[in-house]
Amino acid sequence: MASSQTHSLHTKEAVIDLFDHFREELDEQNDRRERLIKSSRDITNLSKRCIFLLHRVATEDTKEDLETRALRAAKQGWGKLRDIQRIFASMKCELEGDLYWRHQKSVSPGLQEYIEALSFAHYLEHETLISYQAVQQTLCDEAGTPYFPLTISDYLLGLSDLTGELMRYAISAISRKGGRAKASDICAFVRHCKADFEGMCPRVRGLSKKQSVTNQSLQKIEDAAYTIAVRSSEYDLPSDILDDIVARSISGYDNSHSNYDRKPERWRDRDGSGDEDEYY
Repeated sequence: MASSQTHSLHTKEAVIDLFDHFREELDEQNDRRERLIKSSRDITNLSKRCIFLLHRVATEDTKEDLETRALRAAKQGWGKLRDIQRIFASMKCELEGDLYWRHQKSVSPGLQEYIEALSFAHYLEHETLISYQAVQQTLCDEAGTPYFPLTISDYLLGLSDLTGELMRYAISAISRKGGRAKASDICAFVRHCKADFEGMCPRVRGLSKKQSVTNQSLQKIEDAAYTIAVRSSEYDLPSDILDDIVARSISGYDNSHSNYDRKPERWRDRDGSGDEDEYY
């Protein structure tokens, strides 16, 4: 009886059935991967729109002070972020068990962009860095069960991107009432972020590359603050005229959000260029 069963495993039909099973499993994994990549791209696009909304509302020309505008921007941003969180919730069934670790590279780009938008909204409201626990809490269902585990690397890489948004916020706000003091506070905050992240670069792949961008952002804020300090000491002018001089002085800085059209390096690799490992 046993010999007949063993013999049946070596028949042509048994081999075909076995390979059909492999094919179905591979097709299922590929389909899941494509669905997750699409969801991650949707999250990235919505996160970029959220960041743009935060900038627009926080720096628009109104009679309100910067703090009031920042709080209003954060309030509107949380609504957009909840839309993104619903997409994460829909991905839960695709990432159960060890499936998340198998498809982490498909999820990471959108997740990091979401953390960037989330941390920017949090900064506008609290002027602090959002904690790991707070980010993970936004990725949980009503019962407090995480949709998937948030890795330390994704958390840090997403936070590192925040410094670029803070640079744009500082440059955009610097010519407005109270903006010079705000730019000084942001400069100190970014400087502390750079120092804190520096020690983690050897342990988090890709963080050193983002630290170089953080350093460039910090230099832009420092240059703008230095320009303001020099202009303020040279002229004894009314505040509104000084603000106009400051606006002209910093007009060459990058605060146009032109890089929002960038395609993450992970996805450029799918189009035939770039190194997949560079993004991670």
